[in-house]
Amino acid sequence: MSENIFNFSFANQKLVIELGTMANLSAQSVTIRYGDTVVLTTVNYNNKPSSYDFFPLTVVFQEKLYSIGKIPGGFLKREGFPGEYATLCARLIDRSIRPLFPKGFYYDVQVVNNVLALSENHDVRFVCAFATSLALVLSGLPFQGPTASVIVGRLDNQWVINPTKEQLNNSQLELIVGGTDDAINMIEAQALEISEAELLDAVALAHQEIKKLITIQTELVKKFKKPDLDLPLVIIPDLIKDFLVQYQPEIQQLTTILEKNNRNQQFEVIVEQAKNQFFSQNLNESLDLTEEKMVQFIIEGLQSLLKTEMRTMILNTNKRIDGRNLTEIRPLSSKIDLLPIVHGSAMFNRGETQVLSIVTLGALHEQQIIDDLGKDDYKRFMHHYNFPPFSVGETGRIGKPGRREIGHGALGEKALLQIIPSELEFPYTIRIVSEVLASNGSTSQAAICASSLALMAAGVPIKSAIAGIAMGLIKDKNHHAILTDIQGLEDHLGDMDFKVAGTTKGVCALQMDIKIQGLDFSILTAALNQAKDARLQVLANMNQVIAKPKPNLAPNAPKILQKQVPVEKIRDIIGSGGKVINKIISEASNVKIDIEDDGRILIYHQDQAAIDRAWSLIEEIIEIKPLSVGDQFQGKVVKVLNFGAFINLKNGIDGLLHISHFANFFNKKNINLTEFVKVNDVFNVRIAKINEKDKIELEIVK
Repeated sequence: MSENIFNFSFANQKLVIELGTMANLSAQSVTIRYGDTVVLTTVNYNNKPSSYDFFPLTVVFQEKLYSIGKIPGGFLKREGFPGEYATLCARLIDRSIRPLFPKGFYYDVQVVNNVLALSENHDVRFVCAFATSLALVLSGLPFQGPTASVIVGRLDNQWVINPTKEQLNNSQLELIVGGTDDAINMIEAQALEISEAELLDAVALAHQEIKKLITIQTELVKKFKKPDLDLPLVIIPDLIKDFLVQYQPEIQQLTTILEKNNRNQQFEVIVEQAKNQFFSQNLNESLDLTEEKMVQFIIEGLQSLLKTEMRTMILNTNKRIDGRNLTEIRPLSSKIDLLPIVHGSAMFNRGETQVLSIVTLGALHEQQIIDDLGKDDYKRFMHHYNFPPFSVGETGRIGKPGRREIGHGALGEKALLQIIPSELEFPYTIRIVSEVLASNGSTSQAAICASSLALMAAGVPIKSAIAGIAMGLIKDKNHHAILTDIQGLEDHLGDMDFKVAGTTKGVCALQMDIKIQGLDFSILTAALNQAKDARLQVLANMNQVIAKPKPNLAPNAPKILQKQVPVEKIRDIIGSGGKVINKIISEASNVKIDIEDDGRILIYHQDQAAIDRAWSLIEEIIEIKPLSVGDQFQGKVVKVLNFGAFINLKNGIDGLLHISHFANFFNKKNINLTEFVKVNDVFNVRIAKINEKDKIELEIVK
């Protein structure tokens, strides 16, 4: 393939697109240079359909630390499994392109984004999303793009397109929008209680910038797009479709069953009936398909019938499968202080969805160190989300978190971070774990509600309560219905999962995924406003359980003393090789002590007496007057050598008492010091000399 290099400009930066310069054995490869950031994106596919009943798209974000001139930490010194940032970047790209492949396209497609060089002045997520779309539209795959994503920040009430790392750290908003030329198909945001109107303004601005990126791709598609690939869609044979029509009454009856497990069990009964009848009538003999594939088509066909019935009922009657109207929230209930020992706990129930959140408080040095390409080097606040198989009444793998768990945990973390007190106000590392105990939709938003309650129960002085709600959409040509608080089936068979979390003042986090090609702004506006009404209802219900943080921390939570000392005293407090600080920790019942570069000292322990003891020892160091010749002490022997003994005068300060002084004291001319002096012996001593290196020589006071 010949090399083709094209120069464009976007958001005041040079955008260079290279075709044919790298990875030319891939089905399609694209190299993008945006300023000093360089990304290589490759697309490859399998030309035979997979055995799955879904589109097996894999998006990979290759996080290489050489791209920022950094050697990986750890023993092996090479990148391992994808970190959280890489996983979230891959999910972000996946969510913007997956809706743009046709139904029935079940071929393996792998997109690999290789970050070769990364400048702090550029957000690599935008570059990878652009490169992915361009590679796909040029590849000949049935990708109904192009698409693009941009990041919007807000500094001093001014919108910023594709902000730098430093700008994002100070931004009131981090909004990522993906879309096509005529619609939005993906949104993710974290914000400092931004209003719905302001958020919509930012989305509109992002869409205008997206159109510019799509225009660039369209120009290249005209010249370099490969011929369309002959990859037939996998669709249900007409024979099976016609056969399944007879089960429509039974499927319609499912929409009257309110309880999830009963409905699922009855659906399984219908599946078994259909399978047995299909094979007993030998209808399979006229199809050149494996038995496994035919069973898969039967299940898929029955699900399609259920989808049609559910959507028709909603659009025609404004009633949902569990009997609610379009804006009705499922029954709510909450509890706090469920668990002893832990520092804070709460359980939140919304319908059949149940989440338990647990808060743990720790010292600042227990914060998480980040070794990736993201904008943060450490985190003092963490939210982790677990979704075990028992939460849906199934067996399954239990191990390290998958992409979904990482994504839902990160969304909750973005929302909750906006209400977490500052480090100066509350100098703790905070970890929340949300355990999904039962799931029938909207678990990520239930986790935010449970975590807000748990923080208050733990006594963390959060700014306000926060709640999340998941919105859905049923769209059929010119008709649509927006659903408040969707349950699992409405998520699975609907067209949108639109999660909004916030306080009474505004939105703190937002995530939108759709299964159709895009949304217009009228639907987006209505969904946001409907979500606000629901959020306020949930917050009012939560406030009935606990309306403000408890005044005190739990008995088992570490207590804290925060003090300020002169910066020049830090060296004295730590001592040579940590000798002084370790002695203080030991004498004060193994307290935890953090010393910041600005002279801030934080002492943690469950026992207040231990904290007070540690501070009194530190006070002795920082408040004493400088030592001078003639000062007297009652000192304890800490080390005995053949030429003398070291006497501790006070914390971390020792002086040498020469052997000659011991000879006079014991009236011996020649003395073996170890026979007369032991460690912990006490002597009254006086400073005889302090040399130019601050070494102290002592003499005995008789």
